[in-house]
Amino acid sequence: MNFLHTLSSVLFIVSFHPFTRAKPDTYIIHMDPSAMPKAFSSHHSWYFSMLSSISDTSEAASASSTVTSKHLYTYTHSINGFSATLTLSELESLKKSFGYLSFTRDRPLTVHTTHTSQFLGLNSVSGAWTAPNYGEDVIIGIVDSGIWPESESYSDEGMAQVPTRWKGKCESGTNFNSSFCNKKLIGARFYNKGLLSSHPKLTIPMNSPRDINGHGTHTSSIAAGNSAKGASYFGYASGTANGMAPRAHIAMYKVVWRYGTYTSDVLAAIDQAIQDGVDILSLSLGLSVDNNVLDDDPIAVATFAAMEKGIFIAASAGNDGPLYWSLVNGAPWMLTVAAGSIDREFDGILTLGNGVQITFESLYPGNFSRNQMPLVVMDECASVEELRQVRNNIIVCKDHLRISDQVENAESAMVSAAVFISNYSYLSELYTRSSFPAAFIGLDDGQTVIDYIKQNSDPRGRFQFRKTSIGTKPAPKVDAYSSRGPFLSCPNVLKPDILAPGSLVLASWSPVSEVTKVGSHPLFSKFNILSGTSMAAPHAAGVAALVKKAHPDWSPAAIRSAIMTTANPFDNNLSPIKDVSNCNQPASPLDIGAGHINPIKALDPGLVYDATPQDYMKLLCAMNYTSKKIRMFTKLSHDCMNRSLDLNYPTFIAFFNDDGLSTSADKFEQEFQRTVTNVGKGGMAYTAKVTVMDGIKVMVEPPKLVFKQKYEKQSYKLRLEGPKLLKKDVIFGALSWRDDAGKYMVTSPIMATTITSQ
Repeated sequence: MNFLHTLSSVLFIVSFHPFTRAKPDTYIIHMDPSAMPKAFSSHHSWYFSMLSSISDTSEAASASSTVTSKHLYTYTHSINGFSATLTLSELESLKKSFGYLSFTRDRPLTVHTTHTSQFLGLNSVSGAWTAPNYGEDVIIGIVDSGIWPESESYSDEGMAQVPTRWKGKCESGTNFNSSFCNKKLIGARFYNKGLLSSHPKLTIPMNSPRDINGHGTHTSSIAAGNSAKGASYFGYASGTANGMAPRAHIAMYKVVWRYGTYTSDVLAAIDQAIQDGVDILSLSLGLSVDNNVLDDDPIAVATFAAMEKGIFIAASAGNDGPLYWSLVNGAPWMLTVAAGSIDREFDGILTLGNGVQITFESLYPGNFSRNQMPLVVMDECASVEELRQVRNNIIVCKDHLRISDQVENAESAMVSAAVFISNYSYLSELYTRSSFPAAFIGLDDGQTVIDYIKQNSDPRGRFQFRKTSIGTKPAPKVDAYSSRGPFLSCPNVLKPDILAPGSLVLASWSPVSEVTKVGSHPLFSKFNILSGTSMAAPHAAGVAALVKKAHPDWSPAAIRSAIMTTANPFDNNLSPIKDVSNCNQPASPLDIGAGHINPIKALDPGLVYDATPQDYMKLLCAMNYTSKKIRMFTKLSHDCMNRSLDLNYPTFIAFFNDDGLSTSADKFEQEFQRTVTNVGKGGMAYTAKVTVMDGIKVMVEPPKLVFKQKYEKQSYKLRLEGPKLLKKDVIFGALSWRDDAGKYMVTSPIMATTITSQ
């Protein structure tokens, strides 16, 4: 067993094995809708005719059956085009068809796999959960592994009627029918044609929206789960679990299967969600970093169409941190969400015979005797046979081998308990679910254990588990697994956008999906504790639903701005948020974006940075996208007469690129222009305040903005000047617009960097 693949980020890898790909292959075809001949009544019939004309007749007895078997989906709302199974010769013939724009090979995706509501300041007495806003009438679409409808999180107690604008439905399938839906769960669909095209001999046992994985139940209940009393994970995190928007409606689009997740299925789900009428889309999956190019990413193209329809998209940043440039889902029309910790810990305690107690992170669910047991040092724990001889003791393993090997050896020897000592500072969370009682501790605590054993002729210890601590400090921290910016395909827009709770989050679960083992016995639960940007994205989606309810006429960009400019860059010690992977040094905007999400302030941000689809088109033009590529996003011809890399975004990033010949006297300058809209009352004045950036001069003109009316717009320029040779690779600060009355502080991070993707 490879323990590194159980890492707490719940990174659900969908393996792609080239040898499983038989010819023909599956492709997503982008078409120009305006090129459809008048003889066809619909794009669907046009595509079928096209497939019929290029099909290799040797593959089937009838052209009709051949086309039906080749065609997977027709897309009309997310992109214009279709997906089909084609040979290379058929693909080449299709490229010559009138109206053809481009193709993308169907590819597998990665799934980026409760007290958090209180940590974010949400409650029913004050804050964002002040009646009437619990997210009522807002519809959140979740694209994931399905849903377990019997969970208490999907009770429709207290829910309003299904909005009359809703066009979705609940599809029947294995162990699922429309009766499982209610006023909370108002839609449930499933998609697997792409999966079956890649694995034609596959039999799917749960061919329905029902979730036997757990991931989709977890993410959807985070976003909008109703109150679930008595929630806990085997005694850990006991209490009531609430979603961020507990009165919002949920629509589930199942695309994640045990056997894989494919782009064509995800695209079909987003296409249908747009048609159904969702207000928010939550995506906890994405392509790999190597494949994340905007015009070659159907999800980026599809979500552009969703944004045009006024749909807000929250997407996980990925679990490939902590390296720079590891971020995915960085399209500027999405809210890209990084993952952090909360002020809660789950612990075990090792008590030595001399009374010294060592606390360590643990989610071990089993019962364990509190009686003392002998402690035995086994050095690197390399021999299973030697471990078997001392299996009834607490073995102590030093960090000479890989810890994954040590754990496997201890499991194979069936030891009663173990202590693993490592110098890996954020290792413990990888192993919080060990199948036997175990403590994963650092070198300092490890030395305490070793010294105690050496100094005593009969060293003993005992374990205690199921300890939950609330109010721990500092919190939040950005976790090591959370992917970092910049976004390789669009580095001129600073990503990620926001930090949200993602580590050790309790939420509902599919009770038929194993959560852990004790010994060789699998355990099941109605709730599970997971970590990953998969968990962070639905937190942001739920907060967006609260903002959408408060301001139903706001654009997705305005909602995103409200969330970002009110984010908190400080932890609960009032110090800058720390980066776990960088020795707890202050995190940069490439780690946490604008800061930690603050739903209370997001409801009333004062000013917003808005953006229209035309603004994104200008950005794509400035990125030298051809008219054909831009048509994939916009579905319309665009002449690119206006182009700008300076999107009206609530962040700033400048690349002080050194050409290798620069001297300390060489200067770099960059100017940004922004426009803000007053969404507070009229008669407001804001003054700019800039934090000091080491070696860089920051100027704002004008330094004061006066708004006479609500919804009035004002523009300003921000200018950075400094040496090409920066003192550090990453230097950051912030611009804050503060109103004269002291109610609002609208903050944007400023980043200057010399890092490159090479």
